[in-house]
Amino acid sequence: MKRILIDTNAYSKLFLGSQQIVDILSMTDEVYLSVIVLGELYTGFRGGSKYEKNIKALKGFLDDPIIKVLRVSEDAAEIFGEIKHYLRVKGKPIPINDIWIAAQSIETGSLLLSYDEHFKEIPQVRLWSWEKNE
Repeated sequence: MKRILIDTNAYSKLFLGSQQIVDILSMTDEVYLSVIVLGELYTGFRGGSKYEKNIKALKGFLDDPIIKVLRVSEDAAEIFGEIKHYLRVKGKPIPINDIWIAAQSIETGSLLLSYDEHFKEIPQVRLWSWEKNE
């Protein structure tokens, strides 16, 4: 695995001490975290009782030189449009933030590390197969 994009639920498992996620991330050259995922994390932190602890852990994670935050580009926006249209025609909507995350995964050619099964609806997404790895 050269590049991996980590979804919100995978980050949460990492923060909770998942050795499996640590092992996966240790085999990568680059780890991407979408600005969309950051927004989801900050939202979750605001709703929880451990805001400062969560922020400190996130800042430590982001300080690792292997971690790269992905901003939304024009290419990702075009891919987003293709995915959203495809899912609408297929009759399989998924959460809007996940369409953005999928678009960035496709754009970067990265493996998507997520526990959300609905990413399987998007054939272009290279989804980490967590069922085989649990």
